[in-house]
Amino acid sequence: QVQLVESGGGLVQAGGSLRLSCAASGRTFSSYTMAWFRQAPGKEREFVATITGSGSRIYADSVKGRFTISRDNAKNSVYLQMDSLKYEDTAVYYCAASTSIWIIRSADRYDYWGQGTQVTVSS
Repeated sequence: QVQLVESGGGLVQAGGSLRLSCAASGRTFSSYTMAWFRQAPGKEREFVATITGSGSRIYADSVKGRFTISRDNAKNSVYLQMDSLKYEDTAVYYCAASTSIWIIRSADRYDYWGQGTQVTVSS
């Protein structure tokens, strides 16, 4: 069983930055594919970014060039650095873990989820 705890959300002005963190339990964290998803009010949960245990990563087109996903296997943690934030980035951000070693965009392929952290960008 893996537990994920997100932190770092908050209120920021458009153009600002935030860094989200996700702390994971579990001895095999380094082999998990990790991801960030987000869900805005009235919308479906959407993929943001993912990183494999070997460091391969992909991003949603809407955040490419502005967000950076990274991980520190020694700390069992994954991060999402969000720069040049826009109003439309406002959402609850979720950390997710998959026991697969591959790049995965689909939410239903992830096995574990955090409780989410709110990010609000004011225009």
